Amino acid sequence: MKKKLSERDICTKYITPAIQQAGWDLHKQIREEVTFTAGRIIVKGKVHSRKKSKRADYILYYKPNIPIAIIEAKDLEHSVGDGMQQALEYAEMLDIPFVFSSNGQAFLQHDRTGQSEKIEQEIQLERFPTPEELWSRYKNWKGIVTEEQEKVVTQDYFTDTSGKTPRYYQRIAVNRAVEAIAQGKDRILLVLATGTGKTMIAFQLIWRLWKSKTKKRILFLADRNILVDQTMSNDFKHFGDKMTKIKNRTVDKSYEIFLALYQGVSGAEDWKNIYKEFSKDFFDLIIIDECHRGSAKEDSAWREILEYFSSATQVGLTATPKETKDVSNIDYFGEPLYTYSLKQGISDGFLAPYRVIRYILDKDTGWRPTKGQTDKFGEVIEDRIYNVKDFDRNLILEQRTIAVAKKVTEYLKRTDRYQKTIIFCTNINHAERMRQAIANENSDLVAKNHKYVMRITGDNDEGKAELDNFIHPGSTYPVIAVTSKLMTTGVDAQTCKLIVLDSNINSMTEFKQIIGRGTRVNEEHNKYSFTIMDFRNVTNLFADPDFDGDPVQIYEPKEGEPPTPPDEEGDNEDFPPETDGGSGYNGDTDTEQSKTKTYYVHNIKVQVINERVQYYAEDGQLITESLKDYTKNTVKKEYSSLDVFLQKWNSAERKDAIIEELIEQGILLDELQDEVGREYDPFDLICHIAFDRKPLTRKERAMNVKKQDYFAKYGDKARAVLEALLDKYADEGIENIESMEVLKLTPFDEFGSVLEIMKSFGGKKQYLIALQELQQQLYTTA
Repeated sequence: MKKKLSERDICTKYITPAIQQAGWDLHKQIREEVTFTAGRIIVKGKVHSRKKSKRADYILYYKPNIPIAIIEAKDLEHSVGDGMQQALEYAEMLDIPFVFSSNGQAFLQHDRTGQSEKIEQEIQLERFPTPEELWSRYKNWKGIVTEEQEKVVTQDYFTDTSGKTPRYYQRIAVNRAVEAIAQGKDRILLVLATGTGKTMIAFQLIWRLWKSKTKKRILFLADRNILVDQTMSNDFKHFGDKMTKIKNRTVDKSYEIFLALYQGVSGAEDWKNIYKEFSKDFFDLIIIDECHRGSAKEDSAWREILEYFSSATQVGLTATPKETKDVSNIDYFGEPLYTYSLKQGISDGFLAPYRVIRYILDKDTGWRPTKGQTDKFGEVIEDRIYNVKDFDRNLILEQRTIAVAKKVTEYLKRTDRYQKTIIFCTNINHAERMRQAIANENSDLVAKNHKYVMRITGDNDEGKAELDNFIHPGSTYPVIAVTSKLMTTGVDAQTCKLIVLDSNINSMTEFKQIIGRGTRVNEEHNKYSFTIMDFRNVTNLFADPDFDGDPVQIYEPKEGEPPTPPDEEGDNEDFPPETDGGSGYNGDTDTEQSKTKTYYVHNIKVQVINERVQYYAEDGQLITESLKDYTKNTVKKEYSSLDVFLQKWNSAERKDAIIEELIEQGILLDELQDEVGREYDPFDLICHIAFDRKPLTRKERAMNVKKQDYFAKYGDKARAVLEALLDKYADEGIENIESMEVLKLTPFDEFGSVLEIMKSFGGKKQYLIALQELQQQLYTTA
């Protein structure tokens, strides 16, 4: 009888009672079916779906913030250890030391701490470890030896009435930092991709250390005003009147939580160094946000602040750890205590995937003036070959800016003209010319509201005043923000769906920060993915081993048109905070650049060269073979023959489930339809590409069914419904007729309610049988 029990029954009757019997509190320490990822977002044209999220059968907590054991359950069709490999994978992700698998007859225990005599051993149900036993082993593993350390480590998170708790990686980051601080470590680096909630981590870290009275006076440092203001009004708001922002160079030392801009408390002249108003030991803890930038430089004014308060524990937060010959935050903070990458965030479904469209313009591969050629101001242009590195710095081809604006506008008109867009330009001068070009290409929408496109740069007060409106999800305007440096960091643009790169970005650090402007997911505003348009071959950096995020797809230049490689790692990545370059002739503050003459050429035609398409696979590797070859090879890994595929297809109750599987395996069906033909459904695409069968269009398949007079056995109303379903299939595909929701749409609503339609078939069961038979008829020719 026990063998017939389901996995859930095994949990209820045997596993849960065994855990409770060992002293675990059912309501406070035991959580069942714990989902800890969101499920990777799969983009299918204009719609999206998610992969299955990861879920643990049991997680046991010593305290709410300390998960200590994970259990994977199986039914009696499986052995006691069958769930161990999956449990170990989850335990590694979740940073959980004690791992168990059970089928209700016993437990298999795996000790990741290395303290047990045997790494794996089977134990009886009634011998499951107590909370105190596992906690004691946990403390030994972590080196928690004193009562004071234990008090710090076990301090709870902040929880409000919403019950919102940190995501698993946020918990790991905070726990590791708290444990390290409890053990006396005073320099800590946490690396988490943009959009993963670093300020939430900062808040929970401060809260736990503050509440446990481990740290009493705390400074949060950032390099953007907007970062400080967002932090105060969002995550940090729970500190209430214990918190203040240092501004106007005034100091009130009666608060406990201080927030400040680097440049708000320091300066070249000694009188500007307001931080010296505090004694060197005033702060117990300093959190440094975006510590990859100037704070890492050994001779920077920002670094001086950290060294002045050297007795304080200092925690650096960054998305892009900095390591060059001149700058190193790893040297200052030490190796990262925890890293959560962009690739992992996309895989977990917490960050948005993206596609890349790469363009090469004909003049980018090299343009040389004719002898004695002058620019529009009559200046003779220096005779040499100019390329993409020169454009918009010492040579301005005005038609190039217009060509880029046209391509951006074409894309917007093809997709959504009101999607939030950021265009990154070389400098302020370039940004202003781009704003004008975009405005001219979208004159109809600019006429309705001039804020449709705005230049948001450090020198422009009107533009900076609109930054909050641009990033606010509920605000329509501005739609397009044209910038150069100001918006590379600290801009929480949750609904940004398009990033345009028309700047020579030399630094992996800056590149990752820019990509991070689009990685946030906002389900309320239907933001699940974003697009990158690259006009400078900046996305060559995707191939760098230091970049860990995998695009959904990439559009490459046409064969025979070599892309211009990006510059070597330069020294231009640490730009001044709260500024965006100067306001000189070039719109750039680079000293060497300002000495160089700039030529304005207005009468040279510039056009985009045709592209060919390349894609990135699910594993993040560039697909160098053709899309068809990649599809064929990927399908054949799963289905060894046409018969195997047909058997799976015909036996599936929902064909959409097979289509989802194909997409999850990395088959780019939407792109394949673009290449082979949108008139074919996924079934015919796979049979044709992978197994060399002649495809039939959806209309041909529908017509074959109609010729057979298959509907004759049904009454008039039921027959009309089936014919409408057949027409729906011919127009839109099999996925669009499998859901009952289709019966609420036109033309089905003409036949009455869903219930009335079901009755015409004799009931819901008979309708589903008729739908199944219809699908069988559609694919009989296979």
